[in-house]
Formats: sequence, structure tokens, C-alpha cells
Amino acid sequence: MELQQLQNEFMPVKPRLRTRLKQRIRHAYGCDTAFWRMAIVGPWGAAMFVFALAALGMPTGLGALTDILIFISIGTKGLFIATHLVAVLLALIGLRIPGLYAGAVLYTFSITFFIFWQDHDAAISAVTAGILTLAGIITGLGAGLLRSRLNSRLRLFIAATVGLLCVSAAVWPSESPASHSTWINGIAPIQSDHPAEPGDYDYIQFSYGSGSDNWRAEYGNQADLISNSVDASPYIEKWPAFRTRYWGFDQSSLPLNGRVWMPEGEGPFPLVLVVHGNHLMEDFSDEGYGYLGELLASRGFIVVSVDENFLNYSVWTGIPNNDMKVRAWILLKHLQQVDEFASDPNTPFYNKVDFQQIGLIGHSRGGQAVAMTKDADRWFSGDESIGDLNHYNIQAVIAISPTDKKVDGGLARIKDVSYLAIQGARDADVTDFDGDRQYIRTSFTKPSSHFKSSIYITDANHSQFNTEWGFRDISYPKGIFLSQQEILDPRKQREIAKIYISAFLEATLHGNASYMPLFQDYRSALHWLPEDTEYFSRFESADFNKIASFDEDSNRVTLPNGGSARATNLTWTEEEAKNRKQTNKGTRVVTLEWPADGSNRASYSLEWENSFLRESMKKPQILSFSLSNRSFELSDPGASLALQAEVELQSTNGAAARISLTDYLAITPPEDVAFTIHPWIEMRLSGGKYKHPREAVFQTVMLRLSEFTKVNAALDLTSLKRITFYFSEKPGKIMLDDIGVY
Repeated sequence: MELQQLQNEFMPVKPRLRTRLKQRIRHAYGCDTAFWRMAIVGPWGAAMFVFALAALGMPTGLGALTDILIFISIGTKGLFIATHLVAVLLALIGLRIPGLYAGAVLYTFSITFFIFWQDHDAAISAVTAGILTLAGIITGLGAGLLRSRLNSRLRLFIAATVGLLCVSAAVWPSESPASHSTWINGIAPIQSDHPAEPGDYDYIQFSYGSGSDNWRAEYGNQADLISNSVDASPYIEKWPAFRTRYWGFDQSSLPLNGRVWMPEGEGPFPLVLVVHGNHLMEDFSDEGYGYLGELLASRGFIVVSVDENFLNYSVWTGIPNNDMKVRAWILLKHLQQVDEFASDPNTPFYNKVDFQQIGLIGHSRGGQAVAMTKDADRWFSGDESIGDLNHYNIQAVIAISPTDKKVDGGLARIKDVSYLAIQGARDADVTDFDGDRQYIRTSFTKPSSHFKSSIYITDANHSQFNTEWGFRDISYPKGIFLSQQEILDPRKQREIAKIYISAFLEATLHGNASYMPLFQDYRSALHWLPEDTEYFSRFESADFNKIASFDEDSNRVTLPNGGSARATNLTWTEEEAKNRKQTNKGTRVVTLEWPADGSNRASYSLEWENSFLRESMKKPQILSFSLSNRSFELSDPGASLALQAEVELQSTNGAAARISLTDYLAITPPEDVAFTIHPWIEMRLSGGKYKHPREAVFQTVMLRLSEFTKVNAALDLTSLKRITFYFSEKPGKIMLDDIGVY
């Protein structure tokens, strides 16, 4: 009995669960030695990098540095809470591992995945979270080793890191420099003064605004002129309360804010309005066209950079409904406001504005808005507040990387105005050449001095046309996936914009015809344009006599005025022209594809029984057609990317003359564009938006008919009846449109 009692007294009693949990919690941080606590700096740094990216993509209006500090502060507090929770949970389940460090790693992976997942697919988010977390782990372990002064381990760590970087560099695809096609038999350079150089006018700069702007003094208490507010409530219904608190107004009292560059002198001067697109609302965009304002004012134009930031997207409030329509409506209101200022002798505008010579420049959504402004009756015919639009003679419209989306089921169709579209092939925001669609929908009433032109720049992107938008076309965090290789230096990209915009306005608003060759053939300006990129230009003026455009019917054989088409040794179809994402451009074309055939050459002919030259056409001087080289679509390895072709003309007297197209220019397809840093991302980012590496773009070919008569003087240029295109023995594919004469 005594023995039994003695055994019971010394038998170990298992502590109660509550007691055991308390003991585990007290030892929760036991495994987090100085080494592991120091190693937390790596995952923390990776997580804070992601929070900084999120701050740049979700601005508050307080400034980028303030936003980053706020987001990092929130992220650090979140990491503190997460690490301690994980440490306690691990201790409760009895795992003896560094709990704080494990919590930091889990937090970094989770928060990175969540932030990127908001704008990407799960696979990209998971891979990104894994890579950044691994980078944080490696960095943290290195910091821990430094803290521990373990030199041998440090050497091992450095060697492993260097090895990892070398392996990554070996497997990561590199982007080879582009090989640009070379133009041959260059034409005479334009002899006029450089359009991107300042002109002879001194100019003043000032602003007009509401006088009560919350964020910008130049539109608030430092505004030089006080403008009206306008009521857009008939168009905008969605305007959150937070947007009102941020701006200090709602849709019923939108301000008319503008930055003005005005030449000094008697005038009157042409008026040019410049409007931005849909950048982040809190990151103001209207300042980004000062380089154009200064240049154009020095050359005799009044320039107003229009503020429409309050219509832009915000992470916090979305975007107002009907924003596209209101962007155009606001431009009309600015014309009215400038008109009111011009009638007031107390303003700098007094008697200075030529309202019969107005130009509009728009970027991105602004590029669509300026076309809508010219076609205002389509959307605003019932708006009595617009007044008489005939008082404002819009003569020139310039669209930089424009969008082209239907508004109220319709698209702008502009008439009797000169139109210029500028687009970069590496535009990761508006990836399709939507300006080409508006180019197609621009028409003229003869006789007229108006023309339309486009320039497609291989290495230009979207954002660098605005000095405030940075160098990435999409906001962070997604922006880190964009490749910056091959993109033009921003100064060169803006130099191209200055050359084309200045020359276009000189030609259209100042009547300086010496710049016209630039729009007909960019080679005339090679002494001005940056040479480290490739250009594709398109041109058509009001005096173009079109003989074939393929839009009249779906019959590939029939042509206008009784003509007919035929082909030999090739496949030919009439089809809708497509953009990069394979949606319709709004015009039909003829597509020609031929295989390799050493014995029989492929050819395509357009023929009329009598001359295709109507009575209204005087002796023609130029044969013009738009051509797109689509050989990149062929799987045949023998296909030649440089088009080898000949053009033959025949007159009703039976005489014919043939010249080699390649003696005058080389037409190659646009290059493949790698928008992102890796092909795997290219196929998945933004729903596969970047998986189409090229767009088939047109190049206008203008051949002087005197070149044909040099070959055969018997060719009667007043009575041409047939045009034939002959193609090389190598396989190829092209697209033809808008064939005619000047």
C-alpha cells in the first residue's frame, strides 16, 4: 500500500492542454535567433517593393513619394501583425521553426500574389510572387549571414547567388537589335526650315481656370484669367462622392482649365487645342505637352493645353460614364470660352485669335475626342448650349495613338478637314493602329486643299509623347512586365512628334506647301528624322483620282467604271483589312498570295476596255497605291520579307512600260514586337492582349509616270487602260488598296 502510494506521488502528470499552449506561446519566438530575425529584412524588402509598385499604380494625389511612404507604412504594419500571428500559430501546433521568419515569407508571397492578381491571371501572379519571394529569401539569408559574420557561409551564399544569376541570364531570352529596311534611291530633301526648331516669334505663357482648383494653383488662386464652369450632368450620371471631395466639384460644374502659349504680335493667329487621354486622374496630364506649346507658339500658333484630368480613371472612383462624349463636348466649350475671351479687351486673347484656322491635337482617348469634335453634329446636334459651330472652322485634326471606340453606337466620320495619325508599333496601351481606321473614314469634297496622312513608327510607344506619363505604357504593378528594349529614346520620339505636328500645322493652317513632301514620302525628311527606327507612311489628298478601292462590292473581278481584275499563279481575295487583334479596320482590300514558282511569275492586273482616265482627269503625273507586305504570315521559310515586284502600265495604243518597284523603295513588313519581358508573359498578360506581334500596315507608294515613259516613250499617259503588278519567284503575300492617279 505504501509502495503504491509512493508510485502515485512520483508518477509524471501530463500538463493540461491550456497549460501546454501557454508554454508553447511563451516559447513561440525561441527559434527566431539573431540570424533569422536579421533575415526577415529580405522578405520585408520584397514585400515593400510590391507595395511601392502598388502606390505608383494607385496614386492619391499627394505625390508619389508620399504615396510610397504611406503604402510602405501600411505594408510594414501588416507584416508585423502577420509575422507574429504565424509565429504564434506555429507554436500552438508545435512546429519548432523560426516563426517570425516563416511569417514574413508567407506574408510576402501572399501579399504579392494578391496585389498582382488584381490585374493579372493567377499563373502570372503566382510566378511573380514566387520569384519575388525567392529573391527576398536569398537577400534575407545573405543579410543574416553578414550579421552572423560566417565568412565561409557568406562565400558559399555569394557563389550560389552569382550562379543563380548566370543561369537566369542564360535561359532568359534576349531581344536582338532590330534590322530596319533601307529605303533606296532617296528623293530630294525638303529645303524649308526645320519644323521642330523654334520660329521667329517670342511668346507669353499664362493659364485660365475656375479660380478654385484644389490641387493646382495655376487654375486656382494664381489663374491669370477666370473661366466659366459648365454643366455636364445631361451626359454624366456616374460621379462618386469621393470624386467630388477630391476635385471640389461635380459633373454639374466642370471647370474650363487651360495652359496657354501665345505668340507676341498683332495676329490674328491660328488656334490649336491640345488634349490628353485617359491617364490616372491623380497624375495630371495636361502639363505634358509643353514641348509642343512652346514650339508652336514660337512659330505663330496660339496653343491651349486643355485640362480634362477630372474625366480620367481613378483606382478609387473608377471613371465617369460617357467620358468619351464629354471629352469632345469639353473641347467645344473651350472654343466658346476662348471666343468669349477674344471679345474682351482686358484679356490677352483680344483680337488675337483666327477662328477660321483651328487645329485640334489629341492623344490616346483625346485623339478620338478631337475627331468627334470635328463631327460634333453626330452627337451634339440637340444640345442648345453648343451654339453655332459654323463660327469655328476646324481645318486640321491630329491624333496621337488614338482610340477608336463606338460612342452611342457610332464612330466619327470627318469630312473636309486635314487629318494626321501618329502611331507607335510598340504602343502597349493602344496596341492597334486605330488612327488608320479614322484615316479610312476621312473624306473630302473636291476641289479642296485638304489631305490625310499617317505615320507608323516602329520603335515608338504610347506614353513618351507626353512628358508627364513616364516611359511605361501601363501603370504599375503591371508595368514592370513591359520590355523597354528597342523603345526609342523619349527625346527622339518627341522630336518625331514635333517634326510631323509642326509641319502639318504649317501646311494646313499657315498654308506652307513646302512641307507637303513630308506627308507624301517620309524620306524627304530623313535629314530631320531620327534614323534609328523605321517608318511607314500613308497619304491621300483631295485631288486623288481613285480608280480601285475594292469597297464597291464583294465581287473580286469587277472594278468601277466597267473595269475587271484578273490574276495569274496566285491566290487572290477581296476581304476586310484587319488590325493587330484581327478586328476589322473598316475597309475592303485585295489580298494576293503566291507560292514559289521559277517558271511562271505571279501577276495581278486591273484592266479597262478603254482608258480608266475620266474626262475630269488631266494628264496624270503620279500613280499611287497603298501596299502592305504581309509575307510574315507565311510559313514558307523561302518567303522573302523584302518585296520584289514590278509595275507595268499599258495605254490604249498598245504600248507598255514596266519598272521595278524595288528601284524606288523597299517595302518590308513591320517588325515583330516583344511588348513584355518574356514570351510566356506575352501570351497571358491582360488576357493575351500582346500575343499578336505585328500589324499589317499600309505604305503609300507614289510613282512618277515620267519614270515609265523613260522606259517606253510610246506609252500614252493620257489614255492608260491597264495596270499590272508582277511578283518575284519567291513566295509572298501582300495587301493592296486605294489605287489611282494624281
